[in-house]
Amino acid sequence: DNVSIVVPPLISSTIVQVINMPLIRTTIMMQNPQAKHTTVLSMGKYLYQTRGIGGLWHGLSAGIFKTVPKYVTAVCVKDWMDEVLAPVDEGNRAAVLVRSAKKSVIAGLAGAILTNPLDVIRNTMFRTDKTLSGTVRHLYHETGFAFLHRGLAKNLVAVSLPISVTIFLTDAFIRFSTNQNSPPSSQSAQHSTKA
Repeated sequence: DNVSIVVPPLISSTIVQVINMPLIRTTIMMQNPQAKHTTVLSMGKYLYQTRGIGGLWHGLSAGIFKTVPKYVTAVCVKDWMDEVLAPVDEGNRAAVLVRSAKKSVIAGLAGAILTNPLDVIRNTMFRTDKTLSGTVRHLYHETGFAFLHRGLAKNLVAVSLPISVTIFLTDAFIRFSTNQNSPPSSQSAQHSTKA
């Protein structure tokens, strides 16, 4: 059962990371105040011309190490919260939404906190063009273990918010589609037991 929970987000987030990597790479490179290229296309051309096609995917290893655990962590924490939180009356829409929001927020925060160091590593890889291991050595030499929490406050908003919203909306969509696909007799039975 744990495999069926972990594998789908692991595969899908890896595929998305590979596809999005050139866009992520170029937009982060453009954030450098000294960058001479101000559009995604011009930055992409520059990276291709100076570093080859592989330059567009530089940092992919750190990106996968960051993104995949973030979503897997969030999904696992959401499922754990589903077991830990007290059940609510399914007929009480507000209680169901509050319970779903609690799961989503905690899952988003866990994903952001646990993967923050990987964000730092990936962004530093983009800036320095070092390998993954070279970047970790560079960061440790520069700040010791302090790099593990560098930028955490911003990450709590930038990372946990989208994860939380995604999980909350997915939960709501599943609940809505389950209710829509229920046979009429079971829906009327639900309504009669809720009354």
